[in-house]
Amino acid sequence: MSTIEKQGLENEWLLLQSQFDGYEKYSLLIKLLSITLLCSFYLFSDVTFFTVTILLILWMQDAIWKTFQSRIEPRLLGLEQSIKNDLVDEKYEPPYQFNSQYYQSRPSQFGLIKEYISQSLRPTIAFPHIVLFTLAVIALFG
Repeated sequence: MSTIEKQGLENEWLLLQSQFDGYEKYSLLIKLLSITLLCSFYLFSDVTFFTVTILLILWMQDAIWKTFQSRIEPRLLGLEQSIKNDLVDEKYEPPYQFNSQYYQSRPSQFGLIKEYISQSLRPTIAFPHIVLFTLAVIALFG
């Protein structure tokens, strides 16, 4: 691998890793917004069907956000392996192929919806959303 190709792999890794970390920060902000929203409605108003619906929307938005993040991970791992392999042999992925790789494995519309729902049930995403949703339903009907 040439120095220019290796530099391309390293630059792409730095960019994607920064984006990967950014998705994590915004996912946390979505969770904090959900907590703030429920607390505000509970303390200063009434928990309504609207509140429950907004909490569900935020939960699904978090799942979609984390799905976007999960699409970066395979490319990051491939880049890391390519950078590592340069020390051993010449097997590597060319730099700047993120979209091409994703396009080759992109699921159908139904597959995307299934992916979003699957992400929403992962423990790191479901918490605190499932707790907030449960509390809102209890406040609504209790």
